[in-house]
Amino acid sequence: METGKKQSIMIVDDHAIVRSGLAMLLQAEPDLVLAEQAGSIPEAREKLAAQVPDVALVDITLKEENGLDLVRHMKQHYPSVKTIILSMHDESAYAERAIRAGAAGYVMKENADDVVVEAIRTVLEGRVYLSPEISSRILLSIAGGESGADKPDTGVGSLTDRELEVFAAIGRGQSTRTIAEALNLSARTVEVYRANIKRKLACENAAQVVREAVRYIEQEGG
Repeated sequence: METGKKQSIMIVDDHAIVRSGLAMLLQAEPDLVLAEQAGSIPEAREKLAAQVPDVALVDITLKEENGLDLVRHMKQHYPSVKTIILSMHDESAYAERAIRAGAAGYVMKENADDVVVEAIRTVLEGRVYLSPEISSRILLSIAGGESGADKPDTGVGSLTDRELEVFAAIGRGQSTRTIAEALNLSARTVEVYRANIKRKLACENAAQVVREAVRYIEQEGG
């Protein structure tokens, strides 16, 4: 990290109150400066074209698209940007997908006030930031040969990022309406995702989807 230079930070989250809270945290750090804020992926892409930050804090759950889509876009077009995913999900599967998509860090939103500045400094030093709990889960998964580039896209691994979000929400007992509101989707779109999940996991009915989702949450510790 270059001494004396303020590191620019971009915040991408569709909740203004979250952006404001993160902005206040950054203002208290003399070596960090808020460069841009965006409430959606299209807005973020537009602002990236005008100014490239050193670090981008990206909410994984954005309207219409998943935050990992933006991470992949930045990895391809703005490889110098260090991205940190902000998530309400603590499952290792999300963190693993984030790192594989190109993120340099993964922070739980509920802990953001306490750790986001540490996460920013960590990724600026060229290291990956993960909570100890998530790091342990990922390492155990890798040690057991359950993840990585050679992992076949079957079962839960075959689900898209958004489908995985819906699947995890089902496992937590959330209704279609609740899932739709949380992910900024229509109820009809959630039903389409549920149908895709049922097909990909070869479930016979909706009840089996729920059972598989609950089992997944129990295994992931979420």
